[in-house]
Amino acid sequence: MNFGIVTVSDRSSRGERADASGPALAQVVEAQGWRVVRTKVLADEMGPLSEILAGWADSGDCDVILTTGGTGLAPRDVTPEATLAIAERLVPGIPEAMRAASLDATPHAMLSRLAAGIRKQTLIINLPGSPTGAVENLRVVIPVLHHAVELLRGRPGAEAGHAKAD
Repeated sequence: MNFGIVTVSDRSSRGERADASGPALAQVVEAQGWRVVRTKVLADEMGPLSEILAGWADSGDCDVILTTGGTGLAPRDVTPEATLAIAERLVPGIPEAMRAASLDATPHAMLSRLAAGIRKQTLIINLPGSPTGAVENLRVVIPVLHHAVELLRGRPGAEAGHAKAD
């Protein structure tokens, strides 16, 4: 599978802080045998983020786009809004599962405004901005990503994978 990773951070986009979350996610993706084909660091700005997400999804280059950052309560945290603005369909079970799993680690998980959606045949998933939070949340959804992409691509036999894994 091919992944795009977008880090949403004002400070990282200005070069004031190194992006730690994007590379941490890339390491997890590549450890699964998947490819990271696009990366970008952007400021917390809805317009440019929506444009990148839509462009990458519309190109067909990415099966999955992961965003990290911009999912909190701060006034400039607009990643979910940017995602929802370009998504054609929502996948509410993904953020629900991530929040539920994160509640075991911190009560602050209930403040997370994660979102997930589909544009064309690309799954877009918002993850928290901290490297630890981003990786932990990605690990929650890894077991379903291949199946999700198979369904989105309309591959034969994809529907057969709905049984619970042991």
